[in-house]
Amino acid sequence: MPDLDTSLHTDMLASFHRQNSLARRLYRGLRRELSGDNIYGMAWGDPETEAPLKFIRNRWVLPYVHGDQTALEIGPGGGRWTRYLVGFERLYVVDFYPDLLTELKKRFDRPNMVFVQNTGTDFPGVPEGRIDFLFSFGVSVHLDPPLIQCYLASMRDVLAPGGNAVIHYSDKTKIMAVKNPTFSDNDPERMRAMVTAAGFDILEEDTTTLWHSSMIRFTRA
Repeated sequence: MPDLDTSLHTDMLASFHRQNSLARRLYRGLRRELSGDNIYGMAWGDPETEAPLKFIRNRWVLPYVHGDQTALEIGPGGGRWTRYLVGFERLYVVDFYPDLLTELKKRFDRPNMVFVQNTGTDFPGVPEGRIDFLFSFGVSVHLDPPLIQCYLASMRDVLAPGGNAVIHYSDKTKIMAVKNPTFSDNDPERMRAMVTAAGFDILEEDTTTLWHSSMIRFTRA
């Protein structure tokens, strides 16, 4: 431990002030703007830097991205996960809120993307049986089971035979979900029952990576 009369802490304070000067903050802000770090939704974690989300990206998203296939994302927000899906031949991005679709267009308005405003649990304009990969993260964690059931019924119509659906959902067997009042009353057992009742085959689950939620991958039975 340094002596009490050392300049260590005052030197550190001076360094802190230099790093947070107006010029430095403006420079960092410009870099964030140019790099895309200011995407809406990053407050809940960046899949580029946070280990659990990076694992989700590498294990549950990137292996399914194919340039000759069609994908659909439910609840894209500002594009936190959309940026990994733009490599599909066609990408449908579906949200209930027009303001969020407008926000997404600011950064990801590409010719292969179709922006869809739904009425809650449907996919208007999405052709039946054509979606090879369906992904949703951060949406079903807030949806009560009856709404999830409605979404699953709609997914059954649009998912292609052999296509993959990956859904992130609330897991109330975990204390962090219990402590979050915005998380819905769901758990792996309940989610499995809803998925199979909707006519899907469960292919894979991850109930350990995330501290308040779980992942499930399924296909048409």
